Amino acid sequence: MLVTLYGIRNCDTMKKAWTWLDAHSIAYDFHDYKKAGIDRAHLERWCDEAGWDKVLNRAGMTFRKLPEADKTDLTREKAIGLMLAQPSMIKRPVLETDGAITLGFRPDSYEALFGKG
Repeated sequence: MLVTLYGIRNCDTMKKAWTWLDAHSIAYDFHDYKKAGIDRAHLERWCDEAGWDKVLNRAGMTFRKLPEADKTDLTREKAIGLMLAQPSMIKRPVLETDGAITLGFRPDSYEALFGKG
């Protein structure tokens, strides 16, 4: 199974996901979308699969610091544009396994996905 973990290095939730994957000997590639960016195709696919409102991290400081005009009247296209401009607004982590995605980190979700307990 091909596993890619998307996120930013300096994030507590990311650290929990790395720790869990490492403890269960699951090999993965890490894509730091703050340093390497993210392309529109990935964001569109993630938004199609999970919904743009789930992919956009409204709880984070980056989103909360936006001007009010940028936060109102959000649409899929506007949200994708915001995430392309500032990838730290993307929910973390995004775990991609054989084309499917899991947003955020919850041990029970990872256990179910990888059959590990």
